[in-house]
Amino acid sequence: MKYANIKNIDAKSGSFSLSNFKSNSSSFLFAISYTETATIPGLTIAGANTELIKFTPAADAEYIHYGRCRCIDSIPATPDGKPTPAIITKTALELANIPITIIDSGLAVKPILPHIDINSTFGRNIAVEKALELKDVMENYEMGRLIGKQVSKNNDLLIIGESIPGGTTTALGVLLLLGYDAYNKVSSSMPHNPHQLKNKIVEKSMLKSGIKFGDHQYDPFNAISHLGDPMMPTVLGMVQEILSSNKKVILAGGTQMCCIVALLKSLNIRFNNNLCIGTTSYVVNDAESSLDGLLNQIADDVPILYSDLGLDSSTKAGLRSYSEGFVKEGAGAGGATIAAYLKEQSITQKIFLHELEKNYSATIEKPIS
Repeated sequence: MKYANIKNIDAKSGSFSLSNFKSNSSSFLFAISYTETATIPGLTIAGANTELIKFTPAADAEYIHYGRCRCIDSIPATPDGKPTPAIITKTALELANIPITIIDSGLAVKPILPHIDINSTFGRNIAVEKALELKDVMENYEMGRLIGKQVSKNNDLLIIGESIPGGTTTALGVLLLLGYDAYNKVSSSMPHNPHQLKNKIVEKSMLKSGIKFGDHQYDPFNAISHLGDPMMPTVLGMVQEILSSNKKVILAGGTQMCCIVALLKSLNIRFNNNLCIGTTSYVVNDAESSLDGLLNQIADDVPILYSDLGLDSSTKAGLRSYSEGFVKEGAGAGGATIAAYLKEQSITQKIFLHELEKNYSATIEKPIS
């Protein structure tokens, strides 16, 4: 079966079948979290200033549901119209009628909508102190397992996305502690990736804690505790249980999802061709990061699926900015789009872009005008 809108960086095993991921019983799980690491100036554009960054995850969830924010009195876009990637997720889920469940995995600001709250603390600034207490990491992991077990009962395919500003920096830290060379490979929401800043933050934190590269190769929970964020153990637990139920998972995101694969590998979880990463072409083709360079170190049986949304030809400058190196991915945008294409083959790139621009006009431009 051919899916013209989905491209595949094949797993080395060669036994992965895209058609096996086609499902009429799929659901999108959106894990939203916060880490004070995001407040470090220069790390992210996910928020007009460091004080507003804490609203971003809740605002993304609200935008997908309402087309506007309720936790904050502003629209989910930069002042010059670069929209949150949640607009892509929203469009995909609506086109394919895929349900969404919001999971609060450690927020500073709660979304004003029905959601699962696992009673998690948010992450601390790794430049200053340990990210999380080990007991909190383990609690999130167990909560994630409970969620994964339940959603596996009535879904064949789970698409898992995240929203956590600063998450590529914590991913860098955890990958290094697990023994992977992630230097200058994690992505960024900005055209010019602040690799030097990310490397400096992580290295200073490791030095302060007396830990070094590869120290937690077989201890993923301590790796998260030192340099991670609260999203990681929750998603780790969810994916572990879903895979153990022989259901399929699309990890919807970029280099942060490589970190989830690495954590799964450290627990010796078997994938059995039921796991893939789903992202956008803007991450895959990003010259300032290396998604496949990361994943090639971690697993040879997890393919990268990606979709070109054609935003370079959009009539909206804010959407065209994605093809110019801004934002690129987030809020599960790429994986949600791939899931929509898998579920509804009638959706073409032209149809998707038309609906995306309609959403942009109605929710981003209208409040500005």
